[in-house]
Amino acid sequence: MEGLTVTVNGQPRGIQDAKPHTTLLNWLRDGGLTGCKEGCAEGECGACAVLVSRPDGRGGTRLESVNACLVMLPAMNGQEVITAEGIGSPGHLHPVQHEMAVRGGSQCGYCTPGFVISMAAEYYRPERRDGEHHTPNGFDIHSLSGNLCRCTGYRPIQDAAHALGTPPEDDTLGTLRTRPSPTVQPTHLTGPDGEFHRPADLPEALELLAANPDATLLAGGTDWGVEINIRHARAKMTIAVDGLAELRELEWHDDHVRIGAGLNLTEIERRLDGRIPLMAEWFPQFASRLIRNSATLGGNIGTASPIGDSPPTLLALDASLILASRQGEREVPLSEFFEGYRQTKLGDGELIRAVKIPLPLAPITGFYKYAKRRFDDISSVAVGIAMELDSNNVSRIRIGLGGVAATPIRALKAEEALIGKPWTERNVREAAALMGQEGTPLSDHRASAKYRAAMLEQALLKFFFEKSEAVRG
Repeated sequence: MEGLTVTVNGQPRGIQDAKPHTTLLNWLRDGGLTGCKEGCAEGECGACAVLVSRPDGRGGTRLESVNACLVMLPAMNGQEVITAEGIGSPGHLHPVQHEMAVRGGSQCGYCTPGFVISMAAEYYRPERRDGEHHTPNGFDIHSLSGNLCRCTGYRPIQDAAHALGTPPEDDTLGTLRTRPSPTVQPTHLTGPDGEFHRPADLPEALELLAANPDATLLAGGTDWGVEINIRHARAKMTIAVDGLAELRELEWHDDHVRIGAGLNLTEIERRLDGRIPLMAEWFPQFASRLIRNSATLGGNIGTASPIGDSPPTLLALDASLILASRQGEREVPLSEFFEGYRQTKLGDGELIRAVKIPLPLAPITGFYKYAKRRFDDISSVAVGIAMELDSNNVSRIRIGLGGVAATPIRALKAEEALIGKPWTERNVREAAALMGQEGTPLSDHRASAKYRAAMLEQALLKFFFEKSEAVRG
């Protein structure tokens, strides 16, 4: 059995008995670092948050927070992790720990290490600047959206966040940002419950996948990690693809933008920098920052969940997928990719390499998500809309829907009712009534079928009133 090495709080740790399905959380706790807690085991509460070192694109390191409960230990081979124990010490508190203590943000203490980690990630965010996010210190309070306090003590926690200054020049963790981040290490691990492979490049990954078409592809792990923790799922073979350079490209061309399937959502958001407005509106509503720091676009599409948030957005953008196998590549429109519940056009030995979005973009867009919580929740209904007007007539419109059928779908009836018609309230109401009949919504613990249908109708009406005012303005 091959060994692994993970650097934790500055100290390399060799691991000789690692198992393919061990989570980073369990390994840390088994090693005595119990500040990292298990609250939900599905990436929802943030009690297990840790910092990981990642490339910043400029030769340095970016410290990002992730859910340790969803990270497979073999995927961290050669990487660097910082836990709550490595942030500061009892005799020398980190500024984040100090502010949490003096402002009463610790409450019962169970969730505090996770809050400290997420705060630290935001504290070291290089783009943070005075006045950003309407706060004097530029702290984005939504960086804590994946951390749930069990004592309802959010006000003192926010006070602590808004009191933080900037890292001093001699800050120990701050100096990490000037050093190159660890490179991704090819890894092969065998164990009694399966194998783990991290191939060196895409051709090797495709060879492995061709020989093992039933292998589980691992990217951010935000879905597979839940299966392992909650349902005790085990894969005969896991192939990690998140570190493959060929899946991490983001390229602008004259007629399209190509986004690598292995980029996590935070990276995509940062690199797009608002240039695709519909995606910029969607990003903050997708789970939490902790999840977006791991979840990939390819993973969210590839799971083929009918309630995934990216497909409605990408359907509205008329996106297509680049699928790769050992035989080559092919392009499939996203609207034709889903064939049934959790079923796709992916063939044996094939993976999603990139998402392709055509240019120019429709100038009027909106994303609407209906869930029980505003943030960090799964959609009951999700709607993405992209439209272009010509002299107040609808010349182009695409509407993507999630949560109302066995697969993400296009609202074809509503689109047909609007195309070529004047953008008026009467026409939109008629189209909204048709949109309420799209799909085959079901009743479950998240919402009733009647509610889902009503939200489809309301989403189009809301889009009309919001965007009509913007167009007139």
